[in-house]
Amino acid sequence: MSAASDYLEKEVLDHVLGEGARDFTSPATLYIALFTGDTQLETNNPTLEVSGNNYSRTAVSFNAAASGSATNDGAVTFPTASGGNFGTITHVAVVDHASNTNWGTGVNVLFYGALSVDKTVTDGDTFQISDQQLTISLA
Repeated sequence: MSAASDYLEKEVLDHVLGEGARDFTSPATLYIALFTGDTQLETNNPTLEVSGNNYSRTAVSFNAAASGSATNDGAVTFPTASGGNFGTITHVAVVDHASNTNWGTGVNVLFYGALSVDKTVTDGDTFQISDQQLTISLA
């Protein structure tokens, strides 16, 4: 996953280059959100996040960056779908809030990308990203 949202690109550039308020602070906790499409992930206003059926964003930690990228530190295991399906997951995003849905004010997409293989999550399934299988890069 090497796509940064427009929001993050602006914040990082302003922070590093000394423009604007230079007030970007790394979030205390990062979360993975699941999506059934890529609608408006780049512009920080996604519309296809999974909802209902026991879905919730799940916290993620990252290993220190090396050679221009960083990987998740430990498996990221989502709650088991219950009472219905999550649908076909095509994209994931690293976001900065556990549950807020006010995109651009209460929660922001930081990085996003497509899965290498879409995954259909039906009632009773558990979606998991294995240790070191989510790679973030600034390429």
